[in-house]
Amino acid sequence: MPETARPETVRLDETTVAERLSRLDLLLEQIEGAPGPMTGAAIEAVQVLAAVYGEALARVLEAADVSLVERMTDDLLVGHLLVLHGIHPEPPERRAARAVEGLRPSVQERGGDVELTGVEAGVARVRLAAKGCGSSSADLEEAVREAVLALAPELSGVEREPGGEERRSAFVPLDSLTLRPAPAGEPA
Repeated sequence: MPETARPETVRLDETTVAERLSRLDLLLEQIEGAPGPMTGAAIEAVQVLAAVYGEALARVLEAADVSLVERMTDDLLVGHLLVLHGIHPEPPERRAARAVEGLRPSVQERGGDVELTGVEAGVARVRLAAKGCGSSSADLEEAVREAVLALAPELSGVEREPGGEERRSAFVPLDSLTLRPAPAGEPA
C-alpha cells in the first residue's frame, strides 16, 4: 500500500504558545467572573474537555515506547500537560533535580554553584553560591526558581538553604599592593 503524504502542520513556536496560554488564562478568568447561569456550564465544559483530552494523552503515554516518553517529558508544553493531568511519569523531585543540573554548568562557569538539597512539602530547597554582588545572587535565585517551576510546576515554591555562602570577587585594594609598611624605627 503506497504511503500517503500527510498535510503540512503549522507548529507554534514557544513564544506563541506562551502568548496563547496567557490569553487562555485571561479568558478563563473572564468566564469565571461572568454573571449568569451560563458561567457554570462554560466552566464545566472546559473541565470536561480537559478531562477527555487528559485521558487521550494518558493513552498516548501508555502506548508510547521509552524514547517517545522521554521526548514528551522533555518538551516543556507536553510536560506541563502531563503534570496538569497528573500523569507525568517522572516525580517532581527528579524534574527539579534536572532543572538544577541543567543550570549548574553555566553557574559554575561564572564562579558559583547550585545544588538541589531536596523537596519537602512541595517546596524545592537549593543551596546557592554566587560570585559577585548581591544583585547577581538575586538574579541567580530567580533563574533557579523559574527553571525548577518550569519543569515541576506543581511545586509551591523554591527556597534557598542556608550555607550557600556567596563567593565574593577577590578584590584587593590597590593601596595594599603599593604601600609598604615603614621599617621598624622609622615614622609611618
